Amino acid sequence: MTLFNESGLRREILTAVEELGFEQLTPIQEKTIPFLLNSQQDLIAFAQTGTGKTAAFGLPIIQQIDTGSGETQALVLCPTRELCIQITHDLKSFSKHLGQIRITPVYGGASIDKQIKDLKDGAHIIVGTPGRMLDLLNRKKLKISSIRWLVLDEADEMLSMGFKDDMESILAGTPAQKQTMLFSATMPAEIAKISGKYMNNPEEIGIGKKNIGAENVHHTYYLVHSRDRYLALKRIADIYPNSYCLVFCRTRSETKEVAEKLIKDGYNADALHGDLSQAQRDQVMNRFRIKHLQMLVATDVAARGLDVNDLTHVINYNLPDDPEIYIHRSGRTGRAGKNGIAVSLIHLKEKSKLQTIEKLTGKKFEQKMVPSGKEICEKQLFNLIDKVENIELNDSEIEGYLPVIYKKLAWLSREDLIKRFVSVEFNRFISYYENAPDLNVPEKYEKERSKSYKDYSRIFINLGSENGISKKDLIELINKYLPEQHIDIGKIEIMKKFSFFEIDHHFEVAVLRSMKKIKYRGSKINVDRAKP
Repeated sequence: MTLFNESGLRREILTAVEELGFEQLTPIQEKTIPFLLNSQQDLIAFAQTGTGKTAAFGLPIIQQIDTGSGETQALVLCPTRELCIQITHDLKSFSKHLGQIRITPVYGGASIDKQIKDLKDGAHIIVGTPGRMLDLLNRKKLKISSIRWLVLDEADEMLSMGFKDDMESILAGTPAQKQTMLFSATMPAEIAKISGKYMNNPEEIGIGKKNIGAENVHHTYYLVHSRDRYLALKRIADIYPNSYCLVFCRTRSETKEVAEKLIKDGYNADALHGDLSQAQRDQVMNRFRIKHLQMLVATDVAARGLDVNDLTHVINYNLPDDPEIYIHRSGRTGRAGKNGIAVSLIHLKEKSKLQTIEKLTGKKFEQKMVPSGKEICEKQLFNLIDKVENIELNDSEIEGYLPVIYKKLAWLSREDLIKRFVSVEFNRFISYYENAPDLNVPEKYEKERSKSYKDYSRIFINLGSENGISKKDLIELINKYLPEQHIDIGKIEIMKKFSFFEIDHHFEVAVLRSMKKIKYRGSKINVDRAKP
């Protein structure tokens, strides 16, 4: 492993890095920093979130900034407000001993007038989200005609969030002679198109294969009936009492529902979804970052920009329809050299989807059994004992109360005292799990069900890419008009003028009935059973 002081960076930068507590380069930094310091060739880098990407592109750019010029020399595009703020903070920390480098963030949800003022004052490096950056370009408040470096950070995320047109408009306004750096965890077809159109013979660097999950993540799944999914989630939370986890749901309504149930059942949880205001979102995210929340339930869109290094678990309450999204989800744990666990709660009809993800990631998923009540009680008991054994005593605060306590408990033997003490916390688990059923799907049932289960119903809908609909939009549309149902959705095909989607055949009539005579963005919806 290479040390930072062997990387060829300036002493001022090395001092800042050392003050941040970093000594060794991460694998992506080890490959990227020397390349960017010694070459002007375009770069495509494959790396998961949390691998030190900001330093990988930021340190070489900072080293080469011409502080004698007042022009904007570097542009960093990223998908979310939160990531924009984080990158700006990191770049300022790296350059604090250089003194003269000005770094300005621009993003939605904040005053554009203040950002315009900051840009007028001059910025060597601008970090921004595509929407706000394009807005400032259209207002002619942002000049990027002389930039030397363009960074597309988490490019696949920007595409999945619908920023493709914004990105292309921004790229079209940049000079031909520049160094473009594209950082991405996956390599979808649209990324390949952008690199082919806007990059010149790019060098490819990666710390693994394209579309592969983080190496420090162990992938597991539990096979349960769809109706038992929430009960299984609770048992997983109980068997890992010290977990710090992110739970992914498919829709915002499901996110609210699961979070509300967890809170009601006494778990330290909250929800992150699109119905929250920016202030509410910031408050929830901050509580989670400082570990005042143990479980955060979120949709994929809402969780973007949430940057946390110490997650022990990522739990897929539902598998995503796009396998590449699974890579992003699981990549949120097992970061900074730590190990993590990715858990998926699946039912019988999702096993083929799981196999697709296994092929994409090159990882074999381990099937685990949903823990029994007895296993959970045992785990909770010893977790309680460990807490008592390792608790930090505050003698000065409790000293005055001890004589009365000793006197009150003097009639109990040592064994009785321990039993009563343990029972105070332990009885609730014993009573709850006393007659807990087995939630695992029996192997015999699984084989019989797989033989007898009929295929999904394939549905035609007269909405396609021309109507601005995506796979995520279509899923939300189905859930919107059948909010009380948990419908299993199979393959989705988005065409230009129409689309097809597969659903559990039990819900075919309900879907056809509920989605007729409604509109989507002004267009009347027509759904019907697809012809062979």
